[in-house]
Amino acid sequence: MSENVVRLHKASDPPDSTAVTTLTVVPDAPPARPVPLWVRSGRVVKTAVTHERTRSAGRAVVRHGLYTFNGGRIVARRAWDGRTGARYERMIRAAEAAGNLEAAEEWEERLSRFRAARHHRRMDLLHSPVDAAKGVAVGAGMSVGVLVALGVVMAISTEDGGHVITPLSATIDFIALLIRIVQIVWGPAVTIGPFLALLAMWSVGRRQQAAPQWALPANVRSGEGEPITPSIVVKALRDLGIPALARAIKEMGDAGASMLGPITIAGCGVEVDVTLPSGVSTNEVQNKRRKLAENLTRHEHEVFITIPQAARTVRLWIADSGALDEPIGPSPLVTDETMTADYKKGKAPWGQDLRGDAAALSLYQRHLLITGLSNQGKTVALRSLALWLALDRSVEFLIGDLKGVGDWAMFDGLARTLIQGPTDEHVIEVTEMVEGAVEEMNRRIQAPPGTTFPPLIVLVDEAQVAFMCPAKDEDKRPYGGSKANSRYFMAVRKIHNQGRAVNVLMWQGTQDPTNENLPKLVREGAHTRASLALGTESQARMALGDKAVDGGAAPNLLRPGLDRGTLVVASDGITIPAGQSSITVRTHYIDDDAATAITDRAKALRDGVTTLHAIDRGEERDPLADIHSVFGESPRLVTQDVLKRLTALNEDAYGRWTFADLRRVLDGTGAEPYKSDGRMVVARERLTRALANRDGDGSASAS
Repeated sequence: MSENVVRLHKASDPPDSTAVTTLTVVPDAPPARPVPLWVRSGRVVKTAVTHERTRSAGRAVVRHGLYTFNGGRIVARRAWDGRTGARYERMIRAAEAAGNLEAAEEWEERLSRFRAARHHRRMDLLHSPVDAAKGVAVGAGMSVGVLVALGVVMAISTEDGGHVITPLSATIDFIALLIRIVQIVWGPAVTIGPFLALLAMWSVGRRQQAAPQWALPANVRSGEGEPITPSIVVKALRDLGIPALARAIKEMGDAGASMLGPITIAGCGVEVDVTLPSGVSTNEVQNKRRKLAENLTRHEHEVFITIPQAARTVRLWIADSGALDEPIGPSPLVTDETMTADYKKGKAPWGQDLRGDAAALSLYQRHLLITGLSNQGKTVALRSLALWLALDRSVEFLIGDLKGVGDWAMFDGLARTLIQGPTDEHVIEVTEMVEGAVEEMNRRIQAPPGTTFPPLIVLVDEAQVAFMCPAKDEDKRPYGGSKANSRYFMAVRKIHNQGRAVNVLMWQGTQDPTNENLPKLVREGAHTRASLALGTESQARMALGDKAVDGGAAPNLLRPGLDRGTLVVASDGITIPAGQSSITVRTHYIDDDAATAITDRAKALRDGVTTLHAIDRGEERDPLADIHSVFGESPRLVTQDVLKRLTALNEDAYGRWTFADLRRVLDGTGAEPYKSDGRMVVARERLTRALANRDGDGSASAS
């Protein structure tokens, strides 16, 4: 499409000036396709419903409506307290619950005096109608007599006999006027009276702030964060909307205090056990978590409900207001540069529990599964465990990162295999890596009894990519899926079944668990199961199991984004309070720079590891170059270590090599093995010269 170019002279320029202003006029783009009316209407409705003004108006309507309703309840309660001894009875029960018998006796005495006075008033009411009638008759007679006497005086004074009834007539006219006024006012009063009563109840409710915390204006939510006391807990339970619970608390002689155990400080909050009355189940209270939190003037994420061993008991952990939104501090792996790891006896410093105590996880012979929604800190939580374990020089890693954005790049030179990428080709390589671990597991199982093996961690991040891969091999076997011929699925299952006994462990991280991207047999094969924020309870059950969720674990109630890095963990490798099936851990955040520093310390503990970035599939090998490549930074290696590293490099090519095979390749190169300190070694410098001399001669690579 051509453009129109217009050159303009400025008015201030001389006539012969060459200065021009070029203005390019671009034709208008074709008009956009009109949006259907129903789509625009839907957007308008959605915007109107979700707009802050609409939400504020909704809260105002709820707030003022509850002011009126609860104000009426308060007025009725006050009237009832004034007419009965309910107030005295409540004070007696509270004093008994507190163990203050003197106060209880004093209130009981006041109740007795109140009841005696009320009895006298009621007895007086039996005689009052007759006495009132007599009084009215006597009073009326005396009044008429006085008025007639006054009329007689007026008649004598005016010498007019008609004035005798003038005072009586005036009185009758005045009474008629009052009746007329009442008749006129009565109609409007009957109409306006209910509105005045509602206004009075609204005023009482407003003064008492008788509405939920979420409906109150932000500047009057003064109750948030108030200390947790027994009366607040009992009132919160009573107002949960569970009729059996409310009725039982009302009937308790101690005002519900016997339900509560001691309220103890637990980290950044308090903890209390509540023994529920007969007829109330623990899951009824669990299902009311949000309402319970609001009754306690807390947010939902600040109240945790778990089920201890005692029957009909729930354990409430109530955080200090805002405490869970504060960071927990750096990991000891970052602050302590001298820290080392012990795979068998040690525990990885993972974070803090809700009490503020250090949460450490044992990784010894435990398969691991971490899941959660995207961008909630899954990779960081999984990587922090691997970073700690890397500080044990005996541990070996096979890592497949199916996200491929460099989250595990610092393990290059530390892991035996590091595959990074999200494509089907990367899934194939990761599958072959896991199958290679299965072969290593089988070799270890067939070793003589008593043989010890170094830990081998097979780690796959974003494992859902592997399970959902549609690729098939030349035999039409799928790499993904969960059928018996699925290569990745079956390799993981084999490691889950037998790997633990010979220290071959499977670690997986996956997103948004479903039956398709995380098969049941795989997730149930993990000894340690942890979950970040999830969307639904069904996903929570997939991630942690029914037992943990039935015991109170609720990763689906974590706040995505706000609770990033917070895990619900079900494992016997971490200290869990007695009677609970899970624990909530706020993990330390270790960024990429800090992780690189930790892996540098781990590499310094080792002789050097050659990391493979792809799985070899039978291509031609150059044994002399491979021997040179396994040295890393080591100046020389014992021949036995050279053979081990060659096996790790490519088990198919070098897994059955012996010392004779190694000597065969090195003989005549000038890099032959020689004895040093009584052991046969190979020098890297000699290998470097041998390769340089061979390449200079144009020799072909050995196959």
